[in-house]
Amino acid sequence: MKYPINVIAGVSVLLSSPVMSSSFSPAVFGRATAGVKNADRMTLLLRGGGEDASIVSSSAANGGGVALSAVSGGGEVEEAPSTSSSSKVGPNAPPPGPLRRLFPKFPWHELPNYLTYARCISIPIFLGLSYFPVIMPNRAPVLSLLFAMASITDWFDGFLARRWDVTSPFGAFLDPVADKLMVSTALIVLAGRYGGIVAIPAAIIMAREVGVSALREWMAQRGARDSVKVGMQGKIKAALTMVSITLMLLVPEGVGLESVSWTKHLGILGVGGAGSVVEGVVNDGLAWMLGPSLLMLFASAFVTVTSGSVYFRAAAPVLLGKE
Repeated sequence: MKYPINVIAGVSVLLSSPVMSSSFSPAVFGRATAGVKNADRMTLLLRGGGEDASIVSSSAANGGGVALSAVSGGGEVEEAPSTSSSSKVGPNAPPPGPLRRLFPKFPWHELPNYLTYARCISIPIFLGLSYFPVIMPNRAPVLSLLFAMASITDWFDGFLARRWDVTSPFGAFLDPVADKLMVSTALIVLAGRYGGIVAIPAAIIMAREVGVSALREWMAQRGARDSVKVGMQGKIKAALTMVSITLMLLVPEGVGLESVSWTKHLGILGVGGAGSVVEGVVNDGLAWMLGPSLLMLFASAFVTVTSGSVYFRAAAPVLLGKE
């Protein structure tokens, strides 16, 4: 008696699935891998069949490969590639690129979190290198490079998380915290070196971060967090702050504010910048970066105020009890 090809193929797929295999005794049916071998033998029977059918079977949650993917006109059977269980990217992620194909066992879905962890680890390293060792001629370029790499990871981990459709509650919490800790640490170090001319914009930036963070948490408790989500002004502020700090860190120790002509009009704010200078040691760096980096820091403080006001205006109806 002849059975239609789609019935035979359907039975073979059902028997080869891990769910069916685990429902019967291994002595009779074997493990799920034996079911896959049965499906392979059935594939040979299906070759050359004349009826059109479309059969798709997918692995269960244990990461097994696909036994059959399609049987269509002429009986040709194609085997779908099996996906590595370690590459648990989201369903909307694009196909693997060269690196993901080259290292399929690497937990790529954890890479955004790894970058965030690296940024957290860089904070104590940055703080230590700011003062020790005392004699460090290339301190300026090292600190600038370290901060620049941390800033890049702040953008890159978010980019990868969106591209690969991977999120985690801990990563969503730690990412903005690591960003604020790194910026705050660098601003405090620079304020100690240059005095009030950096301390004032640094205080504005840090106060805004604390206020907006508290506002977002409060709005989230009332289910209105979307009204204070990060906008374009916030992104511009973050970019200006990180670029200004990176450039200011390039200025070698010993270059004071007197090297910037317009700071003499600021009174006591225009004095400072000796740093940890050791006699006889020539410090590497770019002295002319001090003026432009200060102007960028002032611009960042201005955008900080305007962007913060946008968030508080958006939350005003809830804050004042009008909603």
